[in-house]
Amino acid sequence: MKMKPSTLIGLILLVGLFVWSMTMSTSRAEEQAAAQRAKAEVAQTAKARSGSLQVPELTSFDSTKLVPATLAPAASKPAVVAVTDSAKDSTKVAEAPKPIERKKVTVETDHFTATFDNLGAKISSIIVKALPDSTGAYPEIIADTAKGALGLKIDGVDLSNQLFALPENTPEKILVDSDQSLTFTFSDPNGNKVIRIYSFTQKGVSIQQSVKFEGFRPNDYEIIWDGGMKETEEFPKGKSFGGGAYFFSEVIFNDMVNVERETVREKEKFNEKDGKILWAGMRRKYVAAVIKYPEASEATLTAEHFDTNKENSKDPGTYRIKLSDYMNDNETIDFDFMILPLSWSEIKSFDLGFEKIIVSGWTWCGADVWFVAICGFLLWLLKFFYSIIPNYGVGIILLTIVVRSITTPLTLKQLRSTRSMSKLKPQIDEINVKYRSDPQKKQAAIMELYAKNGVNPMASCTGGCLPMLIQMPVFFGLFMVFGRAIELRGQPFMGWITDLSRSDVIWNGITIPFVMPDGIAILPIIMVFTTYFQTKQSMASMTDPAQQKMMVWMMPIMMFLFSAVMPSGLVLYWIVSNLWGIGQYALVNRSRRLEEEQGSTKLKGKKVQDAVIVKKK
Repeated sequence: MKMKPSTLIGLILLVGLFVWSMTMSTSRAEEQAAAQRAKAEVAQTAKARSGSLQVPELTSFDSTKLVPATLAPAASKPAVVAVTDSAKDSTKVAEAPKPIERKKVTVETDHFTATFDNLGAKISSIIVKALPDSTGAYPEIIADTAKGALGLKIDGVDLSNQLFALPENTPEKILVDSDQSLTFTFSDPNGNKVIRIYSFTQKGVSIQQSVKFEGFRPNDYEIIWDGGMKETEEFPKGKSFGGGAYFFSEVIFNDMVNVERETVREKEKFNEKDGKILWAGMRRKYVAAVIKYPEASEATLTAEHFDTNKENSKDPGTYRIKLSDYMNDNETIDFDFMILPLSWSEIKSFDLGFEKIIVSGWTWCGADVWFVAICGFLLWLLKFFYSIIPNYGVGIILLTIVVRSITTPLTLKQLRSTRSMSKLKPQIDEINVKYRSDPQKKQAAIMELYAKNGVNPMASCTGGCLPMLIQMPVFFGLFMVFGRAIELRGQPFMGWITDLSRSDVIWNGITIPFVMPDGIAILPIIMVFTTYFQTKQSMASMTDPAQQKMMVWMMPIMMFLFSAVMPSGLVLYWIVSNLWGIGQYALVNRSRRLEEEQGSTKLKGKKVQDAVIVKKK
């Protein structure tokens, strides 16, 4: 059968099409395979860059050897290696690596005693060599020592519960008398290593930390402080008004704009989107601890509150914090862990803004500079008086006298202005009645009366409001200093006042809920009387008897409720200030009585006379 040319051509085309399709399928398969290989290479590269760190799962501990049970079997079976041609008559058995035993190392410097746990290579305890209690014992500042501080996560892998190896013959206690270091090494099954080096100096307040990596380069890290911070001071007993206001539990950080002090109730992140952090940490009343970077970092600070003493409502609790960031091109993680008793002069010497942990201020009005400077000056002045007479109670009295002496001219101006206005009150009352239906004439008549008698109506503001505005920052500064200065801690004044940082309780056999929850104190009672007399003097010029009576009693009652739990140094300051004010009013009133006895009715050399009202035509 003869095949037609057209049929032959069709068959040839079909065969060609089939061969072409097979070729294209093979090519596509090769391209897909190549793409998959490329993707796998990228993934492998990423894994080598960041995901290669592996940790064994710790399920339980051998209580006798303190060795992870999942790692212990490695020591029970020795590994057998191949027999060499040159020594066929013998075998060699390679020793399996020794299991890592859990170990704690205590490091003591002049400023602190820190205990390091090789489970996580973290700090489990910090005892500050300051702030001794009544028995002379130094306080622990880690609230939960089981969780400790400075745990570490690398690329999401939590190393806090992994055992790190210590060099052989590492002693259990190191007394730092020169620059020394402590090295912890974690090795994963792939041979990758995380090396944590802690360095110390004898007189330094810092624990220097450097984290190095071998075999891989991580993408990100987290520094974890899960153990929180413990209060070093004893909390007041019983319920009271404002008793917890003199205890602090805050998350603190320097965001390169200001030092922020935050109280957190819910989990909260800071500077997550923008801003940098130079240091961050926590503070209690008289001590702080911070993680400080060598330079400003873009690390994100996360804080979460937890309670440590649910039985005492005065304890504000503490926080879990962490600092997380990308590694970028950094090959190590370097920072200092600084333990800071809050002595103003000592922490200010670091020039890192640490003094703002004690006192800070609003940035919008510059108070983060000038108010902090005022507080620093007042504390310096208090310590200067102490250097002359070594008694902080006397220093508080002298400091109060100096401050009130400076503000006295302004106060006297206010009192004279008020007295001048009160002398014109009868004429002003007449004008108010006469021109009650014509406000313009009434205002013109009053201004004429002021002018003829040399009285400046603005003096009541410049002489009254302005002095108060000038004095308020100073008064607030004194309030802050006396309530927060570590210098007053445990310092006696005289007699029954044995600690100016606490209430001057003389008998705890009787307590008054919300008023004197710790027992009977003397200074608050004295302050009530002095506040009453000073308020009565200052309110004497008020025309409304009901309002005058309310103010005279309200201030003493308010101050009594709060002063019962105030530091006695604060109450002492308030008493001395009240006595000074009472003396000022007494002198001014005496001067007024002398003028009245001499029959003087002059105001600035002009006799008091009725205003001549000029009627408009």
